[in-house]
Amino acid sequence: EESLARDWDTAEWASGEAAAGAPTPLQEEDKAEEAEGGSGSDDGPEVEGEVESSSELDVGHEDIQCPTEEDTIKFVGSPGCKTCRYVVLSTPRTFNSAQLVCQRCYRGNLASVHNFAYNYQLQCTSRTLNVGQIWIGGLLVGKGHCRHFRWMDRSPWNFAYWSPGQPWGGHNLGGCVTLCTRGGHWRLSHCGVKRPFACSY
Repeated sequence: EESLARDWDTAEWASGEAAAGAPTPLQEEDKAEEAEGGSGSDDGPEVEGEVESSSELDVGHEDIQCPTEEDTIKFVGSPGCKTCRYVVLSTPRTFNSAQLVCQRCYRGNLASVHNFAYNYQLQCTSRTLNVGQIWIGGLLVGKGHCRHFRWMDRSPWNFAYWSPGQPWGGHNLGGCVTLCTRGGHWRLSHCGVKRPFACSY
């Protein structure tokens, strides 16, 4: 089975530990985010267990509560897509939990981004949450030389806006894609970190 949200890093990195005196990849990710201007309001990322297969997304292993209106920022349309609907949700969730909310509550998916105009609109909307990054629907799949990115809605991967050094430079910090709320660039992150997220439906 295809792995959904599996981080491609060592067990030490997944647990947030590193050799004595060396910064962890999560600490390095925070430094890079600060350099781009991202500012999270949380004391540190919360990491939960990861889903190992796509079939687990359909299993009701957790109680999914649909968000209230107060927890959402909705916007309709974008340049080139007047019928598209999007929502940014402020309640932090892991990548897999966020995808479940998008599927069960909105009959959609984590947002796929296909042009700069939509990326900018999403960045401006999510900036009001006062967090450094939000989940979007990009996922690193495959192994070795066959690794590639795909969107959760299976639409074509025809646009990217990576932060400098991402996605392949430096430490590989995870397999799920975030959008930085300042600058709008994308970063790879541990899929088990809880973050606000964007759905398209």
